[in-house]
Amino acid sequence: MEHTGTRIIETKRLIMRKFVEDDAEDMYENWASDPEVTEHLTWEPHENSSFTRSLLKGWIREYKKSGYYSWAITIKESGELIGSLGLNDISDRNKSCEVGYCISKRFWNRGFLSEALGAVIDLCFSTIGFNRLMACHSVRNPASGRVMQKCGMTFEGTMRQALVNQNGEFINCDMYSILKDDME
Repeated sequence: MEHTGTRIIETKRLIMRKFVEDDAEDMYENWASDPEVTEHLTWEPHENSSFTRSLLKGWIREYKKSGYYSWAITIKESGELIGSLGLNDISDRNKSCEVGYCISKRFWNRGFLSEALGAVIDLCFSTIGFNRLMACHSVRNPASGRVMQKCGMTFEGTMRQALVNQNGEFINCDMYSILKDDME
């Protein structure tokens, strides 16, 4: 694998870049504090922008590592920060990782996440050398599964009580994956 670290990705409507500390207010306002956005996630809405800023400082420190991938999703035309997308549980041995994402509800159902995820999938296979990407979502959030399907990911099954949500409940998650061979 040839890790590149988080690098700028440009799509038709988006620029995906590293987070900067000044993104804290926009991240907090646009999605991190929104209980509707975080409803199906494992983390609770941020209580204030100071918490968001502290989190971003940690992410920014991680950018020194060539195997760290965390993108700020911005609208190309306006520069507005609308979401995040990152790679987790990276295994060099297995050439695999898990993808996670989040976007402001003002931008739901407009294809932005599919566009962002598609670009990251392409980078992962064509440049970094991954063989498998996976993603999961709460079964209560089928819209996230539609994003995965639009990007060519295949449903693999439902993992029973796979995660604990922000309310402390065990939740079932649908698992999707895509292989490098699927792209050829």
